[in-house]
Amino acid sequence: MKNYICIDVGGTSIKYGIINEKLDFLVTNEMDTEANKGGQNILNKIMSIVSNYKNECKIEGICISTAGMVDCEKGEVIYASPLIPNYIGTKIKDVIEEKFNIQCEVENDVNCAALAEHFAGGSKGSNISLCLTIGTGIGGAIIINNEVYHGAFGSGGEVGYMNMMGSTFQGLGASSVLVKKVAKMKNISEKDINGKYIFDKAKGGDNDCIKAIDELVEVLGQGIANICYIINPEVVVLGGGIMAQKEYLYDKIRSSMDKHLIPFIGGKTKLEFAVNENRAGMLGAYFNFINMQKKR
Repeated sequence: MKNYICIDVGGTSIKYGIINEKLDFLVTNEMDTEANKGGQNILNKIMSIVSNYKNECKIEGICISTAGMVDCEKGEVIYASPLIPNYIGTKIKDVIEEKFNIQCEVENDVNCAALAEHFAGGSKGSNISLCLTIGTGIGGAIIINNEVYHGAFGSGGEVGYMNMMGSTFQGLGASSVLVKKVAKMKNISEKDINGKYIFDKAKGGDNDCIKAIDELVEVLGQGIANICYIINPEVVVLGGGIMAQKEYLYDKIRSSMDKHLIPFIGGKTKLEFAVNENRAGMLGAYFNFINMQKKR
C-alpha cells in the first residue's frame, strides 16, 4: 500500500497527515500557521512535518495544499496575501524535493478542496464543476475533465474579485460580511458574534439575522448564476463554515440561483454542499499529486 504525506497550509492552521491509496488517513494533526512570521517560517514548518513523518512508513510523495496563488508546474507560490509576508516566490516543490529526495506537488487550497469534492464528494462523476468556499472571502475553483482550470496566468477561478453591484462578489457575499452586517444592525462588536450565533438567532425568528442572511443568499445566487452562464457547470459545490447550515440555506440558495438563471440552465445545474470538511485540503492535495505525477 502506497502512503503519502498531505499538508494543508491555511492562514490560521496547518493541517497534516498520512493518507494511503484507499483514501484512509492513517494519522492527522495540525499546528498554528503563524502566518505573520512569513513564508520561510511556513516552509520550515512543512520541512519539520516531513522530517517527522517520512520514517513512519514508506512515503511515495508529499502533497501540499496552500493559501495563495500557485504555479503548480513549478510548485511555487506566485501570489499571496500580505497576511503571509515574503511568501511570494517560495519554491516549495524544489526545496522539498532537494532536501528529502521525495516527489512533491503543490496546489492552491481552494483548487485542492474542489479536487476533493470532484473525486470524492459532491461533484463526483461530473465533467465540469464549480466549487466555491464561502468564508472570510470567496474562493473559487473550476474542474474540467478531472483537472483544475488555471487559465492563462494561473488565476482561473478567482471569482471572489468578480465585480457585482458596485462592489465585488466576496465584498458582498462572504460570511465575514454577514457578521459585520448583523453587528452593525444590532450595534454590537463583531468579536461578540459569529455565523452560528446569527443562524441560531434567525431560526428563532430574529428579523435582523433573517434579513442579513437573505441578503447574503441573494448575492450568492446572483454570483453563482453569473458564473454558470460562462462555464456551464454540471454541479456547483458550496463549502466554507456557514455551509454547515445546509438545512437552512439549501432551498434559499437554490431558489436564488434559479431566479437568476434561465430555466434551461437552472433546471440542469445541480447544487451540492461540500462533504469533506476539514480534510478537503489534504485530500485534494493527494488528488493533485496523482494528477500531476501522471502528467509528468
